[in-house]
Amino acid sequence: MPDASRDVPVHSSPAVAANAEGDEIEVLESIDVLPVAPEDQWKSLFDKFDSESSGFISTERFRDLLAAHGSELDPHKLEVLLALADGNADGKICYQDFVNLMSNKRSNSFRRAILQGGRQLKGAGALGEEVGLGLSQRLVRHIAYETLPREIDRKWYFDSYTCCPPPWLILAITIAEVAVFMYYGLQLDRWVLQVSSPHFLRGPLPYHPQLRIQAWRYLSYAFMHAGIEHLGLNMAMQLLVGVPLEMVHGALRIGLVYVCGVLAGSLAVSVTDMTAPVVGSSGGVYALVSAHLANVVMNWSGMKCQFKLFRMAMALVCMSVEFGRAVWLRFYPPAFPPCPNPSFVAHLGGVMVGLTLGVVVLQNYEQRLQEQSLFWIFFSVYFLFVLCAVFWNVFAYSLLDVRLPPTP
Repeated sequence: MPDASRDVPVHSSPAVAANAEGDEIEVLESIDVLPVAPEDQWKSLFDKFDSESSGFISTERFRDLLAAHGSELDPHKLEVLLALADGNADGKICYQDFVNLMSNKRSNSFRRAILQGGRQLKGAGALGEEVGLGLSQRLVRHIAYETLPREIDRKWYFDSYTCCPPPWLILAITIAEVAVFMYYGLQLDRWVLQVSSPHFLRGPLPYHPQLRIQAWRYLSYAFMHAGIEHLGLNMAMQLLVGVPLEMVHGALRIGLVYVCGVLAGSLAVSVTDMTAPVVGSSGGVYALVSAHLANVVMNWSGMKCQFKLFRMAMALVCMSVEFGRAVWLRFYPPAFPPCPNPSFVAHLGGVMVGLTLGVVVLQNYEQRLQEQSLFWIFFSVYFLFVLCAVFWNVFAYSLLDVRLPPTP
């Protein structure tokens, strides 16, 4: 009788198949190419052993295949493959899930299978118990425990991380911010409270309500800071939180959260604090930090980082100190009235982005965001906010007859 898995309709690529009529399980002649071969090559190889193109292989045959050739795979990846086999209640392994795993991509169905089969991994040694690791491996393991709540994800990350590309985005942004600060420090001959200089807001970067028609200022303001005290706190949080997050989730996702936080910060200022300028990267920084803290709280029992309560308290203290500094500066008598000091509302805009979009990004490690309904809900809300803020900037200032400070 043919394998029951051959009656299942398929919408994916051909499967890893065993000969249903033979006593021996057929395997690839060159199984060692699987971890590095591209998907199209795997397809051609598997086609030879799936004459009916079922797209599935039974979990029993899949386990036999792993038992025969599992020694050629990385131990962590082998554990994940076994969890995948044990997590499929219907007794079948989909070819596409196998390909996604070997090419370091995971679908939602794969995630569900892993979570169901995760009990098989509990008997295996935890990543933290491994010995003989080099300095770079210990760093990667430390980052995994800092940011990921599931042991299966930590092992997956430890196995697949290659530092190519390196975490360049947050480092590049930080270097650019320091360079801009140094330039203005030399130009203004002032390093503390640069905002008190009459020439501080005359550059092309800071957001000013009189110059809101210059759209780039809604993002470029992030590269300027009110003084070394402002830059120092933002830079510390940006590096300590942003770099590990970028190492795990990649520059594209972390850049999305950061830029959305920066844009939300300036737009929030333009809507709620209409006469104030704004400088500093606090919108982006607070988006990353608040998303990370929320992720830690939501997965408290799974997070295995050391001293997590103390470190979370220290992060909240740093955020509170920076926010308190911004509030104090906003209401401190300005050096050159009637232009007020920079607003603090950008911090709150960043927090809102972090608690919505940011949490969804961090919660879906290695998952396609476009498949997450919650991501599209929050992204739609964010887009609606941006659209409303644009209309507000176009029409509300004249309709409300807001008296703006003079152009710097």
